[in-house]
Amino acid sequence: MTDTRTEVAVVGAGAAGLAAALALAQAGVPTALVGRHAPVADGRTVALLDGSVRFLAALGAWAPLAPQAAPLAVLQIVDDTGSLFRPPPARFHASEIGLDAFGWNVESAGLVESLRARARETPNLALIERDADACRAGEAEARLTLAGGGTVAARLVVAADGARSRLRAGSGIPVRDWSYPQAALTTILAHDRPHRDVSTEFHTRSGPFTLVPLPGGHRSSLVWVTDTERAEALSALDDADLAQAIETQAKGMLGRMRIDGPRGRVPMRGLAVASPVAHRLALIGEAAHVFPPIGAQGLNLGMRDAAALRDAVRRAAADGRDPGSRAALAGFARDRRRDAALRTAAVDGLNRSLLSALAPVDALRGLGLVAMQAIGPLRRAVMREGVLPRSSVPELMRAGR
Repeated sequence: MTDTRTEVAVVGAGAAGLAAALALAQAGVPTALVGRHAPVADGRTVALLDGSVRFLAALGAWAPLAPQAAPLAVLQIVDDTGSLFRPPPARFHASEIGLDAFGWNVESAGLVESLRARARETPNLALIERDADACRAGEAEARLTLAGGGTVAARLVVAADGARSRLRAGSGIPVRDWSYPQAALTTILAHDRPHRDVSTEFHTRSGPFTLVPLPGGHRSSLVWVTDTERAEALSALDDADLAQAIETQAKGMLGRMRIDGPRGRVPMRGLAVASPVAHRLALIGEAAHVFPPIGAQGLNLGMRDAAALRDAVRRAAADGRDPGSRAALAGFARDRRRDAALRTAAVDGLNRSLLSALAPVDALRGLGLVAMQAIGPLRRAVMREGVLPRSSVPELMRAGR
């Protein structure tokens, strides 16, 4: 039932919110993190791309997490659509762009716990484990009302409170959202054959079926995007029958499989905002953009949001500007809107192209994959852009590059 005053208040205790709060506090900005810690065991993992790993390392959260992570040294794409224009399997090697791995695959709960442990020991960071019910933005500050009583006043509020963000809804920022006739089944698998640090993505008529390496060589995470009805039927199977269905869909490439972790089922939807900022408010993570679990773009984009916001607040402080003003957030808003729009178009375009049975669409997708395999400079440019855009890279994601 207390009142708190700080420079920046971050609402949302997921990975993006934790990373933003840590980055700001470590930059010397008095920060409060508002939100309850409630990890969900649903078999989900996240492929942290190179820039996100550098960011986490700069925050001091990567070293304890690294032993739980598996490198994604090779990306393999297999066209399993049955198209007449089906290209041969394509392989992309991280070594070709000077990296040991495109990224590292970790269990989502482990990532959040590593960030949380770092947050507990970080000066300048107050942890307030309660929900924020409302936000009122005034001329000089914004004020959060907390569940159960109490308030937090800050010059800038950061909404990291997820896809159904209360703060975004209360801000009046226009939102465009949509859904797909699909769902994603997630789980963790054990398999007989080693994955050899190769992440394999089968493109099927109902969406991507992706196997992503986990540590140990004989475990992988699964993201199986399929039509809603089939996802429901697969979810109803017992472990043995589900493992057999996965093994069949994977063409037996990893040998015999068994379910080795919890399951989840994720609806396929997307969301985009007209602007990631409003008066004394900045949106990051799924409060600003929602992606279907394709191409490892969602959380990595949220990490770039967090790192870019830290840079914007630091610049405002150096210039003696109010960090919650629109002028201080203008560059952040412009860069994040452009980055999110490009990623949204890429993910949405790939998913819709798989669902389409039109021959010209199949031909374009197949020709694109063949061109990337055959033309080295194009392949390397696409790989670099997929891992971390060259333009407007946040400072902590450039560390060591």
